[in-house]
Amino acid sequence: MFLTMDMAKGLPGRIRRLLGPAAAAAGVLLTVTGCTADGGAAPAGDAAPVIAPGRPGEKARTLSPEEAARSRPDDTPNAADRAYMRHMVEHHEQAVRMTALAPDRAAGDAVKRLAERISAAQAPEIAVMRAWLARHPGPAGADGGGHDHGAMPGMATEQQLKDLEAARGADFDRLFLTLMTSHHEGALTMAGEVLKAGNNAAVEELANEVVATQSAEIHRMRAMG
Repeated sequence: MFLTMDMAKGLPGRIRRLLGPAAAAAGVLLTVTGCTADGGAAPAGDAAPVIAPGRPGEKARTLSPEEAARSRPDDTPNAADRAYMRHMVEHHEQAVRMTALAPDRAAGDAVKRLAERISAAQAPEIAVMRAWLARHPGPAGADGGGHDHGAMPGMATEQQLKDLEAARGADFDRLFLTLMTSHHEGALTMAGEVLKAGNNAAVEELANEVVATQSAEIHRMRAMG
């Protein structure tokens, strides 16, 4: 089964990457079943050719699946990619844990809405990262991320989480904004590190999305504090 160009464009970028080469390449390479670049029919039993759009003013090229595979840049995940995804699962899980406290404890509607948005964004990302890790487990025991799981940037301590659970009303709002701002800043640090050291396109795309989304939320939380 092949994805058409329209089908692939309808998927979020990080999901296209996770679906594998056929989907990842759809934005650049169009897989065509049963026809060639000039509209002729492909011989029965042949593998579907791949149309590579040319530069402006140039014609598209017809590539074999093998040639298309060789034309893709090597984005084999490295230790930094795998460590980032493992650590970010835990990082996101703590954020979701914190946001789950807001509906019953926050005083301000703005804080409740912010918590809802954070949860709505990060919970699906956890599933995406777990799916990526399942596909790219790496060597047994390999890490290479440089972070102890208990000391990742921005992670709240267990005592801070207990204080947040005990807080109510305006006290909860202030502590939530303080802890979540620090949490987001830690996520930006981790994203910056993997953007320098990683090699996988899906990880790069997710890290860039984290930077964009959480930078905006940091500005919002600072304005609310």
